[in-house]
Amino acid sequence: MLITNLISRYMRLCKAAFSAEDGAKLNKSIQTNVMEMLFLLMVIPRKCNFTQMGRYGKRGEQCYRQTAERSVNWLEMNMWLSAFVFKQGKGRNAIVIDPSFIKKAGKHTPYVGTSWSGCAGAVKHGLEILGIGVIDVDLHECMMLKAVQTTLEKGEEKKEMSLYDWYAKVLEDDKVTLQRICKVLVADSAFSKRPFIDKVMKVGFHVVSRLRHDAALFYIWDGEPTGKPGRPRVKGDKIDVRNIDISKVNELDLGETEGKAYTLKAWCKSLHGVVSLVIHELPNGSRRLYFCTDESMDGRDVVEYYTTRFQEEFCFRDAKQFLGLTDCQARDKKKLEFAFNSSFTALNVAKIMCKELGTSIGRLKAKMINAYYAQRIIDVFEKSPNTPLNKERINDIFSFAADAA
Repeated sequence: MLITNLISRYMRLCKAAFSAEDGAKLNKSIQTNVMEMLFLLMVIPRKCNFTQMGRYGKRGEQCYRQTAERSVNWLEMNMWLSAFVFKQGKGRNAIVIDPSFIKKAGKHTPYVGTSWSGCAGAVKHGLEILGIGVIDVDLHECMMLKAVQTTLEKGEEKKEMSLYDWYAKVLEDDKVTLQRICKVLVADSAFSKRPFIDKVMKVGFHVVSRLRHDAALFYIWDGEPTGKPGRPRVKGDKIDVRNIDISKVNELDLGETEGKAYTLKAWCKSLHGVVSLVIHELPNGSRRLYFCTDESMDGRDVVEYYTTRFQEEFCFRDAKQFLGLTDCQARDKKKLEFAFNSSFTALNVAKIMCKELGTSIGRLKAKMINAYYAQRIIDVFEKSPNTPLNKERINDIFSFAADAA
């Protein structure tokens, strides 16, 4: 693909997301500015902040800063991009959430403080965002939909609401739009708490997650009614995950996954309800307990939904490495939100192009950087890159440093 085609393809995808039905609605000038900022995230080789955009872009730094104060419906844009990618799937989609740490220096940024960094394995000074994405189980892919900065002060955490109450409120605010995709929510084991699950189930989601290895679980009572007054018995004997009653479970075939798995309906004490449970015995003797609050969900689906959840971690990694997720130096909440969401939107567009070209995010960015440099030189010297004389040399420049060492 020639450099002119590579750049124009990226811009066409951005424009299609803006102009899609029910998509983001902005006036033409702001839309042009936002599209250019999404493009600059792909062609700036170092930190992707407003100062760098002023150097590499066609507009001044202040223009980009002012554009970042605008409200953009990122959720609708990314829903269109995700539908474009997942059209080859079978429709087994799920909403996935996970918080991510964003390093941030200084003391005057709104809601800056100490947050858990999973990468460092420690509490560090910075910001936290809640990433909301959508996964396709059959394609084994994740597309980001939205990023929301955690705006819960440490003092408020005990007085007004907990952190998990705040997470549930974020999902409730966008429930109508998110449930257009599906009503299955996948989260890691940190979210398998009754207050959070009760709240998201109340707004219409079913949760797929993982329990602690020592969770109190009981077989469903299948005895005859006693006829005595009072509430009918719900739970039977306690489940010993190291000594499972084979007569009450169904063995599950996990394909190439190592170990044995058993599926059943169980009563969970911590969640105070019946769940679809999968007990996965690993070769090293440890056990993992996956569950879904929808009793009718098949055990294999429970495992596949949960294991596909990890694809969101790769989105965080790629956005931080290549698309400036942690580079914004602004201290305004609106600008930070714009920076986080624009990084994820640029990542979604890049993923579409990676599938079309059969390459990785890193190699695509290297090609885009070379393409931008070459295009700038061509524009200055007024040479056509498509002539037989220049075509071969231009493609050599275009491919420089695009392959991994």
